[in-house]
Amino acid sequence: MILLINICKEEMHYLEFVQPIIDIVKETQTLYIVKHYTQLTDAIIDAAEKIIICGTSLHDFAYLNNLDAFDFLQQDDFNKPVLAICGGMQILALQFGCKLDDGQEIGLQSVLFEKEFLGIQGIREVYCLHKKIIVEDVVFKKNFIVSARTDCVQAITHKEKPFYGTLFHPEVRNKELMKNFLIAHHTR
Repeated sequence: MILLINICKEEMHYLEFVQPIIDIVKETQTLYIVKHYTQLTDAIIDAAEKIIICGTSLHDFAYLNNLDAFDFLQQDDFNKPVLAICGGMQILALQFGCKLDDGQEIGLQSVLFEKEFLGIQGIREVYCLHKKIIVEDVVFKKNFIVSARTDCVQAITHKEKPFYGTLFHPEVRNKELMKNFLIAHHTR
């Protein structure tokens, strides 16, 4: 089962940021459950084989005040594959001590995937919708590998765990990236 974590503060944003991911999961005929981050329990997290942390709207930052809901990512024995999208990538980075900065990108961007990332490589057009970016400092470099960037980091992989993050929205463009995550067997 795939756990989709909804980080949207407003219910209406669910349709834009969670429903498209549900549609992609359904295409792969994978069982899934959707929970808002405020409803997460150890039992729900333990039952999931993989986790997708969905993004949210451009002006929604409520999740930044509730990062303790994502402390499971820091646990030494937690090694389930995680795909963290936009705000989800920000959560992932923050859980490992990284910092955020202001940095807005809206619309299509051309990105070079310098390293293979969930089956994607080379130049791709991605859809961006964010106001915060990850700071590439010593803490970031200790924990993550950058696979793609524009003026900021667009795709990361954790150095030790099967955790992947995209600042862009693969549910809008690059759906194959999400399908690769869903059906691939991840080992680290």
